[in-house]
This record gives sequence, structure tokens and C-alpha cells, in this order.
Amino acid sequence: MKSFSAVVRIWFLSLIACAAASALAFAELDVPLVHRLWGVGRHLSSLSATFGATVILTLEAAVVLSLLITRLVRGHLSRFAEALAIACAASICAYGINDQVLKPFFGVPPPLLVMRGAKHALNIGMGVAASCFPSGHMVLAGAFAGVFMRLYRVSIRPLSGLLLLAAALLVVGGWHFLSDVISGAFLGVSAGLLAGEGWTVHMIDSRYGA
Repeated sequence: MKSFSAVVRIWFLSLIACAAASALAFAELDVPLVHRLWGVGRHLSSLSATFGATVILTLEAAVVLSLLITRLVRGHLSRFAEALAIACAASICAYGINDQVLKPFFGVPPPLLVMRGAKHALNIGMGVAASCFPSGHMVLAGAFAGVFMRLYRVSIRPLSGLLLLAAALLVVGGWHFLSDVISGAFLGVSAGLLAGEGWTVHMIDSRYGA
């Protein structure tokens, strides 16, 4: 098992790499990709209703509530059910922080507005929840996946593949810039890994009476 300092060092290096990739995409790739792919997005428009953030958040909240009631009635949950509850809670919390804090802080207009003439730029402190950087969908999915990646290491590869697919669909569909999904994925997965680690420590302490 890696020491805490090693884990922090790996995370910090990953943060630097993610920031560099996001900055490069923001400056060089975001707008050209949107212009090139804009016509494709209309064929994926139905996905926005099916997989909208409101729908996903509602489902996650329903799962958490159902598991909480089950815990109260039965007195226990399976290990997987506990992981599912933590993943949903982490996803909801990370999404809320992103939409209410980070998006308004960075203030990057979404692709639709850029295609209508808005400048693709940071507008520090002038954004709203409908701004696009970082991607709320990727924060939502990344936080959920991050919990399972921490608690079930065998899930890392398949969940990474699904996150890459989700990121590609968000860019191809014209909902987000490339820099949005890079930063959103990193923030979300980081939040999920932290939640999973916190739950692991809690369970170890409970087991040994700490």
C-alpha cells in the first residue's frame, strides 16, 4: 500500500498534468473541435433529455434514500450497497460544488453561445451554473466512478473506458469543450477517490474500535 505522502505526490503530479492538458485544449483545440463537430451534435440531441443532470441527480437521490430506508429497516447493508450509497452521495455533492462554485468562478460560456458569437474565454467571477467549465456531467460521473475505483480496484479499467466514452459524447455532441471534460473528469474522480478513501478509513476505525 502506498504511503499517504506518495499518494499526495501522485495526485499533485496528476493535477499538474491535467491543468496543462486543459490549458492546451482551451487555447488550441476547444473552438476548432466545436466548429468541426457542431453538425454532428444534432443527431445526439435526444441524449440530453435521457442523460440530463437533473435526471441523473434524481436517480442518485432516489438510490440514496432507498438504501437509507433499507439500512433503517434491516439494520445493515451489503458492502456493495454501501459503496453505491457513498458513490451517489459523492456524485451529488461534487456536482453541487462544481455548479455553484467553480462554474460561476471561471465563467466560461458554453459551446452554443460561442457558436453564436460569444468569446471563448475565462470570465472570472462572472459565470453562472449554466457555464461550462468544468463539465458538470463529468464531475457527476467521475465522482461516482472514483468511489468504485477506490473500493473495487478491478473496476478501474472498465470505468475509465466509460468515462472516456462519456467525455467523447459530450464533446462530439457539442455540449462541452475538450477542456471542460478534462477538468471535470479530474475533479470528479478526485472527489470520488477521496470519498472512497474516507469511507475505507471509517470502516477500518469502526472495525478496530478506534
